Amino acid sequence: MNEDRSWSGMRSRFQDYLVKERNLSVHTVRSYLGDLDDLINFLAKDDSATPDEISVHDLRSWLANTYASNLSAATLARRSASIRTFTQWAHDRADLKTDPGASLVSPKLAKTLPTIIKESQALQLLNSLRDHADDAQSLRDSAILELLYATGVRVSELVGLDLDDIDYSVNTIRVIGKGDKERVVPFGKPAGEALANWINAGRPEFVTAESGAAVFIGKKGKRIDVRIVRSVVHEVLAAIGAPNMGPHGLRHSAATHLIEGGADIRSVQELLGHASLATTQRYTHVATDRLKQVYQQAHPRA
Repeated sequence: MNEDRSWSGMRSRFQDYLVKERNLSVHTVRSYLGDLDDLINFLAKDDSATPDEISVHDLRSWLANTYASNLSAATLARRSASIRTFTQWAHDRADLKTDPGASLVSPKLAKTLPTIIKESQALQLLNSLRDHADDAQSLRDSAILELLYATGVRVSELVGLDLDDIDYSVNTIRVIGKGDKERVVPFGKPAGEALANWINAGRPEFVTAESGAAVFIGKKGKRIDVRIVRSVVHEVLAAIGAPNMGPHGLRHSAATHLIEGGADIRSVQELLGHASLATTQRYTHVATDRLKQVYQQAHPRA
């Protein structure tokens, strides 16, 4: 049975590949398909531009058009990566005779270090939340911030936590990360106390039939939304004059503070659930830069 080799047919099979074989997140799949759709619409201006005829010249023209739209270098790099994935997949399946994306070069991105808060700011933030946690919402928010900083988990991993994912006997949580990979992450005593206070004293006030086993729930009893967590983090950081950042900023901060405290990079990689050590290594650069700043301020011969 011959497969449909039109753009729509290949797009549909590519989507199946991303979801079923690559097991990518909904957000990532949406990005890949959005970039592919943009390419297809661009090529549609040329009626003869069938999938078999696509060339690296076509891809470069499309990217040039993207550049002309004043999109960022990061967007250009992402689009290049998306289409390279598509053409390689299509070539491997023999849907394309050649792989034009193999010759496509992504623009170089400037290396930017993640924004973090200082350890003193983290302590000020968490202690303030704990001291003023006197109702269900503040108990929940304190537990959220404590756990994000204590574990460095992604916000999606945090909102996906169920009650039986917490093991108080060894102070760990079990999370499902990217690619449905499971890992166990430890947390300290303050996070454990904040969690227990929320679950025992705060959570019962929000619980409804729709709560299920979700650890963190909203006022209507449903599992808390990622957007609510982001809003909570932004608000409490702004209250202490910390840099404007979301939950991922706490993840960056936790990783940097671990390395500054002497943790080896492999252990931090495992804790964060990074597939590549290179991703974790950027935190060593943050720690080194901060060490240089301290040296320059304090050493008489700096």
